[in-house]
Amino acid sequence: MEIWINPACSKCRSAVQLLDTEGAEYTVRRYLEDVPSPDEIRAVLDRLGLEPWDITRTQEADAKELGLKEWPREAGSREQWISALAGHPKLIQRPIITADDGTAVVARTDEAVRDAMGR
Repeated sequence: MEIWINPACSKCRSAVQLLDTEGAEYTVRRYLEDVPSPDEIRAVLDRLGLEPWDITRTQEADAKELGLKEWPREAGSREQWISALAGHPKLIQRPIITADDGTAVVARTDEAVRDAMGR
């Protein structure tokens, strides 16, 4: 299991604390420092079963600067969104856990973290 975190995020800290409490084996990826490539973002999106706009933090300053709220949310714009996430990793929703079974979850709740541990 791998968890993408921003250590400054309370949801990320809670998810890591729960993983530790449950004795889960996992790897931490500080995605603001170890920025995912577009290919890695595509792979996580496939595992999540989501589109890039589904995991974009649209209230961030970078999102407002880019005008993301106005971008089309359609297949033809998918690569533009992925490039924005790769170029501005702060826009990626967090934490994301890639589970051992090949799936992934956006682990913003204890239930989502437990779900990932059970996969």
